Amino acid sequence: MQTSSDRHEYPAHWEADVVLRDGGTARVRPITVDDAERLVSFYEQVSDESKYYRFFAPYPRLSAKDVHRFTHHDFVDRVGLAATIGGEFIATVRYDRIGAGGTPATSPADEAEVAFLVQDAHQGRGVASALLEHIAAVARERGIRRFAAEVLPANNKMIKVFMDAGYTQKRSFEDGVVRLEFDLEPTDRSLAVQYAREHRAEARSVQRLLQPGSVAVVGTGRTPGGVGRSILGNIRDAGYTGRLYAVNRAFPEDQKHLDGVPACRSVRDIDGPVDVAVVTVPAEQVPDVVTECGEHGVQGLVVISAGYADSGPDGRERQRALVRHARTYGMRIIGPNAFGIINTSPDVRLNASLAPEMPRPGRIGLFAQSGAIGIALLSRLHRRGGGVTGHTGVSTFVSSGNRADVSGNDVLQYWYDDPETDVALMYLESIGNPRKFTRLARRTAAAKPLVVVQGARHGGVAPQGHAVRATRLPHATVSALLRQAGVIRVDTITDLVDAGLLLARQPLPAGPRVAILGNSESLGLLTYDACLSEGLRPQPPLDLTTAASADDFHAALARALADDTCDAVVVTAIPTVGEGAAGDAALAQALRSAAAAVPTKPVLVVHVELGGLAEALSAAASTAPQAAPGAASHPAPDTAPHATPSPVEGPASGPPRPPGPPRPAAAPAQQPSAVRVPEGAHLIPAYPAAERAVRALGEAVAYAQWRRDAADPGKVPEYDDIDEKGAAEQIAGYLARGQGLTLGAQETCELLGRYGVRVHRALPAPTPDDAAAAARTIGYPVALKATAPHLRHRADLGGVRLDLADEEQLRRAYAELTELFGAPAELRPVVQGMAPRGVDTVVRAVIDPAAGAVLSFGLAGAATQLLGDMAHRLIPVTDRDATSLIRSIRTAPLLFGWRGSAPVDAAALEELLLRVSRLVDDHPEVVAVTLEPVVVAPHGLSVLGASVRLAPPPARDDLGPRTLPAY
Repeated sequence: MQTSSDRHEYPAHWEADVVLRDGGTARVRPITVDDAERLVSFYEQVSDESKYYRFFAPYPRLSAKDVHRFTHHDFVDRVGLAATIGGEFIATVRYDRIGAGGTPATSPADEAEVAFLVQDAHQGRGVASALLEHIAAVARERGIRRFAAEVLPANNKMIKVFMDAGYTQKRSFEDGVVRLEFDLEPTDRSLAVQYAREHRAEARSVQRLLQPGSVAVVGTGRTPGGVGRSILGNIRDAGYTGRLYAVNRAFPEDQKHLDGVPACRSVRDIDGPVDVAVVTVPAEQVPDVVTECGEHGVQGLVVISAGYADSGPDGRERQRALVRHARTYGMRIIGPNAFGIINTSPDVRLNASLAPEMPRPGRIGLFAQSGAIGIALLSRLHRRGGGVTGHTGVSTFVSSGNRADVSGNDVLQYWYDDPETDVALMYLESIGNPRKFTRLARRTAAAKPLVVVQGARHGGVAPQGHAVRATRLPHATVSALLRQAGVIRVDTITDLVDAGLLLARQPLPAGPRVAILGNSESLGLLTYDACLSEGLRPQPPLDLTTAASADDFHAALARALADDTCDAVVVTAIPTVGEGAAGDAALAQALRSAAAAVPTKPVLVVHVELGGLAEALSAAASTAPQAAPGAASHPAPDTAPHATPSPVEGPASGPPRPPGPPRPAAAPAQQPSAVRVPEGAHLIPAYPAAERAVRALGEAVAYAQWRRDAADPGKVPEYDDIDEKGAAEQIAGYLARGQGLTLGAQETCELLGRYGVRVHRALPAPTPDDAAAAARTIGYPVALKATAPHLRHRADLGGVRLDLADEEQLRRAYAELTELFGAPAELRPVVQGMAPRGVDTVVRAVIDPAAGAVLSFGLAGAATQLLGDMAHRLIPVTDRDATSLIRSIRTAPLLFGWRGSAPVDAAALEELLLRVSRLVDDHPEVVAVTLEPVVVAPHGLSVLGASVRLAPPPARDDLGPRTLPAY
């Protein structure tokens, strides 16, 4: 048990789990007086060379005085951290605060000397880099702003750790020692280095799970049936290329094999390394299995077993204990309550899941937090159900279950580098770290499409078993922010698959112009209408008539693709009576050959009950070998007819084994669906309804535009009149009065004014005489407004009187307001100068604890309050963001001359948005800003109302050291 040391309580919040460079994990925690024996044992395992580099002299063992010094810390001026695996030290780091001349010091001295020691067996794993991030964060918390380190010139590894960290530093050499000094304030480069290391480590941790050289299934029943036995069979039948083991403590001692697989009673009994263990035993037996796996050096666990956070509070605590236990040994976990993992790569062929059939190999990566949705996704991509073409394959599949450890963020890190994945499809029921997900999604979307459907959008609570950070943002706002990051956000599983098929098979469109051709006038018109609904620009449909032949389709498609005014083509087709499969194959070949001649434009097919055409169009989508004449009659694993398995029974606790997706029987070689398509042929997705095809195309068009825009994201402009220092001092003074407060009107105007945001002056008018005096001060004409909460921004209720030209009108208006709404004390009336007429808008900024700082814009009144017509961008906002923000709302035409009105001053509005963004970005203590209304005129704008709330900013873990979610 950890105890407190000399002066301060044990800082438990410094404890963290980290992913190392090779994908394993380690625990970082403060060193305490209880660690003397661990420290001595650790030091004994360090080589003489490493000891020499640490102490600049031979230092074979630690003295009692050394042990006391290195284990007794005050957690302020002297701090030591250790990286541990299995409870034992693998590395240490410490700092000692120093003053002038390098002597020990206390606060306010802001420099410290730092030193590392890493066990030789763990050097090269990125341990020192992770420890540097954590000790730097601790030092900043304790008021230390600069580290100094002395390193021998031959200690190149440690010099590289410091030099590569990305901090602002200087280097000197004297007395045979390299002296490094560096500031601890995060820089753009240090954050970039940190993110790059995070990416490599997390991607590698998932790679170890998806590309194992050996797998043990723990909990394989002795009799057929049961979850463990089924998964063992799925792995074996898929042709897994690595070593496979069956493990069950109930096996007889003389049993050596099970279903042709080596059998052992314990993971410890396996002769050789095990990379991944698939755990299917009941939840109460899992801790013993984790211990066995950890002691045997297993790298990761896929826990199928249920009975954790999915089963209530007791299960949630059991889940926390599971994660802590596994991380003790440096293992990562998929699950618990997971459906499993799949990797179709010919070098792996792993089906460690409850799916009874191996999906066809392909270029689509799938991630699902729900096992049931995972089944649906695999099934639809496997056979493209609902009459839509279906032979697009999967590269990898991960079902995270309760998502206790490995999450969608980790899988995104892996897919970003994976050359086998071109498109990523994700079903998410919750987003545990929206800020990180948005960052990773933006980077991934810049390289390959990322399509996301989110379940439980309106449930108000996270699914059982999911640890989710609280957010105050509505789902619509989160969705908008994901789209800003390049995520293709769809609403249904059907849309997810439709978009995925198009993006996996076709190039991105260069624009929204769509040509439509086909042999059905009605189907062409439906497609035309669907294009307009999706914001596309369709050309009039070309009707080829029902007498059109395959050659007619080829010629028409070739002409459309050659037309420079066309960016994509939708082909509509209805059956031709009497031609059957041969006609389908001919039409498919005609369309593919025409599309192949212009491979830069996407082609989609809308078909009506043309199963043969759908299969022919996609016949080459499978990367598996095609059936050849004279091939053996027994089916290959990925073309075998589907046999529905019986329901599973057995002792393992886990999700019930689902019926597998029906698999088409292997077609004879002479049938059209088995015709060999030349390598590189265009694969054309087909859809059973026009709206589905066009919806997928619309998403592709929007994504392609985002890719083009992302290449030039714009810049955050500098404004010479911004007083950042003065604002900081003002904010600090206000916060000294309390932890959170809403500023008064004068304070709000003063703070906003430091960022060039001028608020129209409003003077309180508690009596008619005060109102008259205020009007004389401001100058006529004026407005009289009630600012009571129930009347503020509600001109429709009559709480505002405008264009009051003199005192008589003002007093009459004052009397009317008090007569209608009550005493002045209730109304809180103010007098304000008239602003030029224009469009009333609202600008808001808020810092959300989960998503970060968000800037929002919309029109004031019913458009925002009733219709929710607001657009959102993450802060800091660039000039391009501001331009797109005001054009993203549905009511934007009102700003740009709708029905003959004068266009507003968009440049002034964009500048206001950028200034508010700068204020919130520069000062995270500004947790909320509302400007309402902002009247935007043809020339200039007027901010008529403003409020600012200050509070200590929410903790930003994206600026701190790398950590895994805490348990």
